[in-house]
Amino acid sequence: MTPSTLTPEPLLLTWDSSGLIAEIEAYLASLPVPARPLGPYVCPLGSTVQPWNAGYPLPRPTLLDRIAHRPARPVLVSVADHLRLTSRYIAAFGWVQGAMWDTAGRTCLLGAQASVLAHGYGTPDTVRRARTQVMEVLHSTGRHVSSPDVFNDAPTTRQADIHHLLDRAAARALSLGI
Repeated sequence: MTPSTLTPEPLLLTWDSSGLIAEIEAYLASLPVPARPLGPYVCPLGSTVQPWNAGYPLPRPTLLDRIAHRPARPVLVSVADHLRLTSRYIAAFGWVQGAMWDTAGRTCLLGAQASVLAHGYGTPDTVRRARTQVMEVLHSTGRHVSSPDVFNDAPTTRQADIHHLLDRAAARALSLGI
């Protein structure tokens, strides 16, 4: 055997990118088309923007309500749910000091509670008991004010303080079972 027969000559490969691209395109075309998602893609670590009353049923008028031209009966919610909805309402529409609401739709704490009630969630008694829970939290945290509205309108109060107050009051109401 001669040395030339023992070591094969190197193969020269030519790279034809057009053939590879055509092969990839043919493969991708053969795959089934994925079904379009019903909604936007949601990262498992995040969420999409939802309405302030998401998760709660809408007030629905009955046939008798429609015949009598009256509003639907309110959706019965607990005090804790009312406080959570109030916080969501402020987050969705904005917060204001010194007025119940403004022309931009922002509301104060009382305005948000009135708006949640006007949208058909809870009763006036629910709102009264919710305000009592807010006052209990204010007093237990050393904020001796005459009403939640005084705390809302204080120059040192921020929107985050209102959300924190509502969250603590909802937790307190939940622990009391109301």
